[in-house]
Amino acid sequence: MRSALRGPVARVWALLIAATTLSWVLGAHHGLLVDSRRVATVGVLVIAFAKVHLVGMHFMELGRAPRALSWTFNGWVVAVCTIIIGLYLAG
Repeated sequence: MRSALRGPVARVWALLIAATTLSWVLGAHHGLLVDSRRVATVGVLVIAFAKVHLVGMHFMELGRAPRALSWTFNGWVVAVCTIIIGLYLAG
């Protein structure tokens, strides 16, 4: 049991929990880290797409997939995140 808690899945899970907590702190308008809602929103979006990347690479095993599939997924994550942030900032 102890070895399972120290494995890569447990580390990724802990990182996802930490990212979720950070998103909540940024997004709940606490004003703890940033005063600007735009900066907080962009931060929450970046964290969300970082979480998508972690889930895809580790839990969906895209990290072990053929390179073309892995790179396509990485490119999709970056492109969609960039487009959504761009649309948000332009609006």
